Amino acid sequence: MPHCIIEYSAKITETLPVEQLMHAVYKGANQSELFTASDIKVRATAFDDFYLPGAEQAFVHVNLKILSGRDLAQRKSLSESVGSQLERLGIENAAITVEVTNIEKESYAKKLTVTL
Repeated sequence: MPHCIIEYSAKITETLPVEQLMHAVYKGANQSELFTASDIKVRATAFDDFYLPGAEQAFVHVNLKILSGRDLAQRKSLSESVGSQLERLGIENAAITVEVTNIEKESYAKKLTVTL
């Protein structure tokens, strides 16, 4: 945990490799010191089709799904840490947003498969 899910406009990768985007999110989550580095998972999905009514021409949205139990100050610090790393990438004309979503510990299930 956490699951860091990045949604972004595909045009961003014309000037910024997706690996850099994912690394920035990983780094921000790791710097929050709320998780063990090896527990942070990052995945990204590009969107060709989207509508932004403002002046922004692109977007990056990160949803940080974490197990419940962290207080508001910790969640805010996490979103600020990830947001700060994304800002350092210098993405122009984009809306950059970060949200933290709690996952109920009681309803979360995880199974690991083993290759024989």
